Amino acid sequence: MQPTATVLVYSDDANTREQVRLATGRRPATDVPPVEFVECATLPALLKELDRGGIDACVLDGEAVPAGGMGVCRQIKDEVFRCPPVLLLIGRPQDAWLATWSRAEAAVTHPVEPVEFARALAELLRSRLAVQA
Repeated sequence: MQPTATVLVYSDDANTREQVRLATGRRPATDVPPVEFVECATLPALLKELDRGGIDACVLDGEAVPAGGMGVCRQIKDEVFRCPPVLLLIGRPQDAWLATWSRAEAAVTHPVEPVEFARALAELLRSRLAVQA
């Protein structure tokens, strides 16, 4: 098992980024490595971090402004080679079809419910780490 997993969190709202960190804790499940966070509040910062590499999963806020996480997800899936898996935070359960359109691997509703969120993030990290092994 690698020593840590790096999770990029994109939201223009510092409270949303904090909710993600708190819901994840040190690690979202016992069978995945501890998590280190890279936080981004703007699209240019997110793209810079993805270009740098080393990101194991992304958590994108679908309600972020001016660039919402759903559109950002679709963009990075088209533009980033071996794009990390994406967990989208959506405003309503009815927005799940938009998460599918954006090609996100998973989606949970906002506000973040810790158990549901940790389960979804752990699954993404497992799949990403299995591919890298």
